[in-house]
Amino acid sequence: MIQTLEAVFDGEVFRPDFPLAVKANTRVRLVIEAMPETAGKAASFLQTARALKLDGPADWSDSVDAYLYGEEARRGD
Repeated sequence: MIQTLEAVFDGEVFRPDFPLAVKANTRVRLVIEAMPETAGKAASFLQTARALKLDGPADWSDSVDAYLYGEEARRGD
């Protein structure tokens, strides 16, 4: 099995960013590639959406089909 993952090296051990599908004490081969430093933790979808400061009708979530597909969807046609 080959699995690509991202991890942080804390000076002693590598700490994966998410749980691995590998049993404890399984021998693995690691190939190390340093990743470029980022300016911080990536924003979540909700943070990104809020940062856009979109203005729209208050019923967007209730009437998404009507806004995407037209008035017929709003009437239930």
